[in-house]
Amino acid sequence: MTSQESTRDSSSSDLSELVNIGPAMLGYFQRIGITRISQLAGRDAVEIYEDMCRADRQRIDPCLLDTVMSAVEQSNGGPARPWWDYTTERKRLLGD
Repeated sequence: MTSQESTRDSSSSDLSELVNIGPAMLGYFQRIGITRISQLAGRDAVEIYEDMCRADRQRIDPCLLDTVMSAVEQSNGGPARPWWDYTTERKRLLGD
């Protein structure tokens, strides 16, 4: 993978271009009104995850937050990394 391929252009509108984002994640984002990569840029991943939990009226698997963290980082121009690279940071943030 080239460095160009490892980051995504946040001006793109297709969330599925982000690594780790498949049909299920697209559904979670759409339920809270996020349909474009630019809507993730500058956002707090924990806040987005909490919005998803409220929309589903249940606490969603916290690993979903790892994926949201990945998507937000990419939308801010960061590298495309697998979702599990964020697990340690998520556990620190949530006190798990």
